[in-house]
Amino acid sequence: MLVVPREGGGARLDRFLASTLSLMDGGPSRSELKRWIGRGGVTVDGVVKKAADKLREGARIRVEPEPPPPTEALAEAGIEFETIYMDDAIIVVDKPPGLVVHPARGHRSGTLVNGLLACGVFDLPDGEEEDRSRPGIVHRLDKGTSGLMVIAREPHAREHLKGQFANHSIEREYVAICVGDVKKKTFDTFYGRHPRDRVKFSSNVTTGKRAVTHTRPLESFASGAATLVACRLETGRTHQIRVHLSESRTPILGDDVYGKTPKHPVLREAAETLARPALHARLLGFVHPTTGDEIRFESDPPADFQLALTTLRAIPG
Repeated sequence: MLVVPREGGGARLDRFLASTLSLMDGGPSRSELKRWIGRGGVTVDGVVKKAADKLREGARIRVEPEPPPPTEALAEAGIEFETIYMDDAIIVVDKPPGLVVHPARGHRSGTLVNGLLACGVFDLPDGEEEDRSRPGIVHRLDKGTSGLMVIAREPHAREHLKGQFANHSIEREYVAICVGDVKKKTFDTFYGRHPRDRVKFSSNVTTGKRAVTHTRPLESFASGAATLVACRLETGRTHQIRVHLSESRTPILGDDVYGKTPKHPVLREAAETLARPALHARLLGFVHPTTGDEIRFESDPPADFQLALTTLRAIPG
């Protein structure tokens, strides 16, 4: 149940839901919301509404999610990723940089999901039919981000993990190389779409979801020209770490969306060599959806990240 706040009064139903729910871990996509609204799965004060209908302050919105449609993704052999752990309920993988997680516009093939399908990850036991409904993805990493992901192999595990992400009980820590001198700090901000560039996100908003990132410096380079930083998440909003670091004037090295070309020549060379944000999901901990055990996985950054560190460590000072 959602209650429309004062600033939501007058907004279109579809746009209000998209801006509110798209920031949730495991939240629905815009296409899913469109489908739910079109099929009468969204009511406002008990009445089925259309996507373009305007909302009033205080209105109560009830959303009844539908099962996801069968995925159109096809099995595709030869997609490289490392399997860290697998049992009947889950698989934990170490995603390499440059690999898109799920097929979408512009990336219909060559994704992690295509590779997982080829490996038979979603084949159910005892000869049951394979679950082809948006298989197992409960969280994502950006294309350029490397590191640990957990994927559900069956429906119960998927819903259990989605609940943990929604409750922010998942343990997640990233490492990033930042341009500038990063201090130990907690970012606790509102978070939403950028007011002028709708492709981007921002913490410089007056309303939105809460976003919390804890940063601590691990290593400094060239008298503070760059910093290796550990980033621990309480929430997991889209681009959260990249935004919080960028808006504190210490953007992630190689981030061409939220950062700028570094002035320092060695940092500039390292960023060009990386050609992606220097961000790696190195720690992932959660409650196993079947056993109830607390489990934890760690991963070292990949070779390109390590090369950037070696380059920065060679800078005098």
